[in-house]
Amino acid sequence: MTLAFEATALLGAFHYEAAFTAADREILVLFGHSGAGKSLTLQFISGLMKPDQGRIVAGGETLFDAASRVNLSPQLRGIGYVVQELALFEHMTVAANVAFGVPKGRDKAAKVLDLLTLLDLDGFGDRRPRTLSGGQRQRVALARALGRDAPVLLLDEPFSALDDALRNAMRRELLRLRDELDLTILFVTHDLREAHFLADRIAVFDAGRVLQIGPREEVFRRPASRRVAELTGVANLWRGVVARTTERGPVVTIDGFDFEVAQAGGHFAPGQAVDVMVRAERINLRREMALPQRPNLLPAQITAEFAYGSTHSLHLAPEGAGPAMEVEIAARPYEVLGIATRRTFIVEIEPGDLHVVAADG
Repeated sequence: MTLAFEATALLGAFHYEAAFTAADREILVLFGHSGAGKSLTLQFISGLMKPDQGRIVAGGETLFDAASRVNLSPQLRGIGYVVQELALFEHMTVAANVAFGVPKGRDKAAKVLDLLTLLDLDGFGDRRPRTLSGGQRQRVALARALGRDAPVLLLDEPFSALDDALRNAMRRELLRLRDELDLTILFVTHDLREAHFLADRIAVFDAGRVLQIGPREEVFRRPASRRVAELTGVANLWRGVVARTTERGPVVTIDGFDFEVAQAGGHFAPGQAVDVMVRAERINLRREMALPQRPNLLPAQITAEFAYGSTHSLHLAPEGAGPAMEVEIAARPYEVLGIATRRTFIVEIEPGDLHVVAADG
């Protein structure tokens, strides 16, 4: 089901203004720091809060329209909603919790059995939520939300309290449910890995605004502004000046080094201040010290490194001109390159991996 959303609201000193569309069977991740307006968006869509102005339409049905004074109550909106705290009824059984989400007029017993089976909760119907594991409680909350046969599912950081193994399992489970039930899902998170795992598209929120919305890879690798790059974890974010332009894109000087950029579109002029960005995992390291005739190669020394299980984060300082850099490398290439016993490498950045935007201000 397609969801069209447009809303503005003034809540004390917080000014909210956002608009977007979620496509049928899409997982749209609302990403940003705490307090950015992500959870507020879900409350507006669910009907738990009312915006000052705007319009919300799901599957052609108007849920809210300030101009026409339409404001359907939450129970009439046909939307499933799982909040971060889950809000299970601890005094009720699992089956009763799930049945609470099934509308009147339905065969509740049959629907509950179907949902328990769908979410691998067979045999748990008579249990109390407090006797369940974290992952099982999440499944009960999802089952209750799905009890309304809602084609739109709102999830507000539902996996944040789980350990890594359970979180990964629940993420895969969510993808399965989306495919089996043809769901449109709005998923709130501030976890970059979770956003990358789940999203078809990402909407980046900051201070009540959507700064950028687009396909996952486009948002991560082509941030629309310096602020989006900061929010989405771009480790290498440099201020530079356009030295000249070519058919492929601009050549930008950063700390005395000229980087070639392959970027179609954009209107950059020599002397213009720009922000240049590249994700840490897109930078390569080479062992040979003789510089081949390739662009964006510079010698650098490792000044610090940090191990994160299957990856390593390396901080490098150039031996001559150029900016300091952060490189993320997987464990196997780290071993093959002999990084543990070597400090100097050639840094290589493909022109297509660099992204340039006009400097803020």
